Amino acid sequence: MSFRQMEYLVTVVEEGSFTAAAERLGVTQPTLSHQIRALERAVGVPLLERLPGRVLLTPMGREYLPHAVAALRSARLALGAGAPGPVTLRIATMYSIALGVVPPAVRTWLAAEPGAEVEVAEFASGTALERHVAAGGADLGVGPLPARWDGPVYELGEEELVIVLPVGDPLAARSPLPLRELADRPWVLYDSGNALAPLVAAACAEAGFAPRAAVRTHHSATALQLAASGLGPALVPTGVLEPGLPVVAVQPSPPIRRTLAAYLSDDPSPAASRFVAVLLGR
Repeated sequence: MSFRQMEYLVTVVEEGSFTAAAERLGVTQPTLSHQIRALERAVGVPLLERLPGRVLLTPMGREYLPHAVAALRSARLALGAGAPGPVTLRIATMYSIALGVVPPAVRTWLAAEPGAEVEVAEFASGTALERHVAAGGADLGVGPLPARWDGPVYELGEEELVIVLPVGDPLAARSPLPLRELADRPWVLYDSGNALAPLVAAACAEAGFAPRAAVRTHHSATALQLAASGLGPALVPTGVLEPGLPVVAVQPSPPIRRTLAAYLSDDPSPAASRFVAVLLGR
């Protein structure tokens, strides 16, 4: 087995699909699949369960993943051994949050940490985000409030979702707007790998309908663009709204929110603790 194979495995788990992982790694999907199979042969058991539309870790894969993350981290540290380097803070977060609360906090933290560096890893799935932090792949996670976490958890407030409609839509002037008013329309929805998918489905179910998809996407920023093109309404976090885009953000009725949190290991680094203090405004 090789470090490259471990990196490929970690990336597939983080992205939730071979296609997205291959794109991120800059390799072909057959090459990626071949390397993962070679790693599984070296370990002696399957590490991934390949299902339609998603990839999951097998029980042995869940056992193996933290070791792969730790090995990759040790290899990176070894490459820099002997030469003092800057403090590096590794943040794992969600795509939408990486466009919202994280950037201003990073800017404030860096201003107080001369010479420091920040690495940001983005995820669509809250489960993948939590798993990455738990395995030691990041110093802290910033995302939806985890259902269960063994280390420190700090609530950061709520992230609000808004209905996005193109300029000129007859319902764009109504705010707040009950979701049931959009029940007959095709929607811009998220695929199953995005943590917003169940939130949108639950909100629509509470309004008495199941949304019909015109198109599905993995990223909330892409959902915003698709809604702007008139393909259908979308529910997006306020953090991904772009000035100048020909869309109207309408408040849904009732409001749709999710609690955001920062969470760390039981023994957080001083850099991570200082960053959490910035997030909390201390």
